[in-house]
Amino acid sequence: MPTASDHVVPGRRALDDAAATLAKLRAEVGRVIVGQSRVLDEVLICVVAGGHCLLRGVPGLAKTLLIKTLAQAINLQFSRIQFTPDLMPSDIVGTDVIEEDVTTGKRHIRFIRGPIFANIILADEINRTPPKTQAALLEAMQESQVSVDGVAHPLPDPFLVVATQNPIEYEGTYPLPEAQLDRFLFKVDVGYPDAAEERRILVLQGAGIRPAGISDVRPVVSAQDIAAARALVGETSIADDVLDYVLAVVRATRELPSVEIGASPRAAVHLLAAAKAFARLDDRTYVTPDDVATAALPVLRHRIILHPEAELDRFRPDDAIESVLRTIPVPR
Repeated sequence: MPTASDHVVPGRRALDDAAATLAKLRAEVGRVIVGQSRVLDEVLICVVAGGHCLLRGVPGLAKTLLIKTLAQAINLQFSRIQFTPDLMPSDIVGTDVIEEDVTTGKRHIRFIRGPIFANIILADEINRTPPKTQAALLEAMQESQVSVDGVAHPLPDPFLVVATQNPIEYEGTYPLPEAQLDRFLFKVDVGYPDAAEERRILVLQGAGIRPAGISDVRPVVSAQDIAAARALVGETSIADDVLDYVLAVVRATRELPSVEIGASPRAAVHLLAAAKAFARLDDRTYVTPDDVATAALPVLRHRIILHPEAELDRFRPDDAIESVLRTIPVPR
């Protein structure tokens, strides 16, 4: 005899576990993207933790393709914004226009929504637009709304900004303000594929075989699935000693001689959220110190400012964070 659950559309049924949601997305995106498993995992963490993501890497590493494929695999509204030097804030958030009713002759103001009114926003080459336009994203990323002429317009839920940044071109680019960087949960460094993955790409291309295209990617996860996964991440438990470890790691970044400005309290909140998401990615209901250490680099690398002397010595934020992780006692 059929039950009530038999009448639920499978694609919209809430998944039992956050790990199942991530596994579905991994498999579907893997049909298009060769390698980059760490990058994909870190972007997925942002999806289930409810945080925004900044991808930094040289051209040709499939950053844009990865995000477009992920958006196709999630049954959500997707919008791509190509950032350029002449892009204006109104081109992103929208604008008010005056319209006249042809029947009455009366005029009224109508708000025309910009491309930011979507669930997943790809902000491509975000550092190519001036700070004024970059700042148009600040309220959206923090408050999930935009204000135009004093009127607040709520954005869809869920709302996720994934931005890409090219680190090697400086002419015609603008540095991201610290306040903007602090709104990103993760800064993901996208590196080259390993030798085996790059060889596989060449073998497939040489044989005339290509991975599946974006048009072949099926929506395998719904908005309800994402909401269920986020709820499970929020329910993930953390022991007091592991919570103290999170706090110790963040506070230690403020005391390093190489660091001018350390991580903020918001960084501690984001580190805790990311550690919980990493626990769920590993199909666990509790956070371990390893989850905290794994999340530390992408959460903290864009939130600390080094002294100029340290930068001249080619000391990186990652070096500072790794020194903290080596120094702080790990709870057992």
